[in-house]
Amino acid sequence: MKIAILDDYQDAVKKLACYSLLKNHQVIIFNETEKDPNLLAEKIKDAEALVLIRERTAITDDLLSKLPNLKLISQTGKISNHLDLNACTKYKVAVAEGVGSPIAPAELTWILLMNVLRQVPNAIEGMKKGKWQTNIGESVSGKTIGIWGYGKIGKLIAGYAKAFGAKVLVWGSEQSRLNAVNDGFEAAQSKTDFFKTADVVSLHLRLNKDTTGIVKQEDLNVMKTSSVLINTSRAELIEEGGLIKALKAGRPGFAGIDVYENEPVYDTGFELLNMPNVVCTPHLGYVEKNSYELYFSKAFENIINYINGKPTNIANPIIL
Repeated sequence: MKIAILDDYQDAVKKLACYSLLKNHQVIIFNETEKDPNLLAEKIKDAEALVLIRERTAITDDLLSKLPNLKLISQTGKISNHLDLNACTKYKVAVAEGVGSPIAPAELTWILLMNVLRQVPNAIEGMKKGKWQTNIGESVSGKTIGIWGYGKIGKLIAGYAKAFGAKVLVWGSEQSRLNAVNDGFEAAQSKTDFFKTADVVSLHLRLNKDTTGIVKQEDLNVMKTSSVLINTSRAELIEEGGLIKALKAGRPGFAGIDVYENEPVYDTGFELLNMPNVVCTPHLGYVEKNSYELYFSKAFENIINYINGKPTNIANPIIL
């Protein structure tokens, strides 16, 4: 089978142990993201199967219409807004869903939280410039860590916070809040109370039509001037332009950001990247060796099973 693997920024896929699953097939790996659907279609016009690395490439009706040879899309992780499943079904392209793990994104969230609170990046930059102890950060212990979304990742963050001596405050659906209380944590009485009270707000929601722009400017405006916003989920959870406006107004006072509305970000003049009260990472939440082996092994297994006439994890089975 002719297989194209898209958006392998780090040229990492062929170094994975699971890559050997594709040894008997024609595989081409692309290391750059092509935003123009016409140019992308030309590059992958012969592909019978695509492997998508999370949500890096948009799969649209327009793109699919230019790929007559495509039979299968194998997704690493879960399907999200980047892929038009109805269009895939329309063009008789099967979509195989992958698996995920909360471990790497939860760890990255905690890394960002610690770096922002202790202001470690600023201290490192100062030292590189020949300066010594240029700033004073703050500890996690005693802080109130606000978690919006008490799913697999949110639960891990709550456990980390407890281990560090912090108080946990949860907001989200009624079921999320109930689950948090049953686990011994506190649920906020209202969204306003959540944003007013928390020293750190960490977002852990899936992006869909109901959660797009769910964090409003007025939510951020009630945060403390000393508080921190952490977003390792999706940039679009915050209403467009809201975060930068809020940071410039001083509420919240700091942020740790791993996700952006337009990725990848190559512009060194990117505004968030140049704000001294913001720590930015290049969407590293799931970019970790064990996670890659997990995600890609399942994606490759789904391809092999499809080739062998026993398709697995197909999200649009009506076409089979």
